[in-house]
Amino acid sequence: MYSIGYLSRHTQVKIPTIRFYEDKGLLPRTDRTAGNQRRYDDTALKRLLFIRHCRDLGLPLTDIEGLLSLEGASGGDLNQAHEIAERQLADLRDRISRLRSLEAELTRISKACDGKHDHVCAVLHAFGDHSECAGPHTHLK
Repeated sequence: MYSIGYLSRHTQVKIPTIRFYEDKGLLPRTDRTAGNQRRYDDTALKRLLFIRHCRDLGLPLTDIEGLLSLEGASGGDLNQAHEIAERQLADLRDRISRLRSLEAELTRISKACDGKHDHVCAVLHAFGDHSECAGPHTHLK
């Protein structure tokens, strides 16, 4: 049995996050010691590592919940896992595309400055006036 501190160190997940996952049902409620300290078994450790890896891959908690619900599933039910992976890949590709657009825009803006600074700075002007941008862009999550 492992303490919450051990789980945190071993998985690099902060203690409040572990508690949050337990409150959300992603981690099962665990036994407590006489001193009311949580105790986790190997199954909880493996599940937390699974959750951590999913988060590292950018999956939202709702998708992780869906993947965890497939534990022990077979056949057509497993299509949901494929759908989640495909959706995450599409979201990632969209984000990369938007990042490339932002990169191009920032490159264009930074090249507009001649470095003399004896007049209105083209960079500050471009940052202050969205109409100066070459194309549309939005804040990324």
